Amino acid sequence: MTVPVLSAARRLAERSGWSLSNLELQKILYLAHMFYLGRHGGEPLVPGYFEAWDYGPVHPSLYHRAKIFGSDPVGNVFHEAPELPAGPEREILDEAYDSLGKAGPGRLVNATHRRGGAWDTHYVPGERHCIIPNADILREYQGLGNAA
Repeated sequence: MTVPVLSAARRLAERSGWSLSNLELQKILYLAHMFYLGRHGGEPLVPGYFEAWDYGPVHPSLYHRAKIFGSDPVGNVFHEAPELPAGPEREILDEAYDSLGKAGPGRLVNATHRRGGAWDTHYVPGERHCIIPNADILREYQGLGNAA
């Protein structure tokens, strides 16, 4: 089951004590989405799509909601986003935050810019709107030695 992207972002931001930048929020959400795809037979965590931008994968609707913060921590711009109930979606977001929440922007960018990975194969320097298909994100997950 997919969850609203803003609800997923809210969960990550709350877990961080509202300390994550838009870049960090994007990367952690992308990696959570990747692992959810891999562990749930290709079922996406969030609806919509990620695009290959200069600094990595970006979910456009989340970006536009959080861009007002620039590189500062994202404040609570998710008031109308419903809180996520207990379940596998919330669990994967919590797991992603627990593993990556303190990683910092550099490590997160490295984790999402793997040579031959989904972002890398769709990235065109300086371009936006280069969609990263979920099938390619799933293939990258499987290529990391994870069973689907």
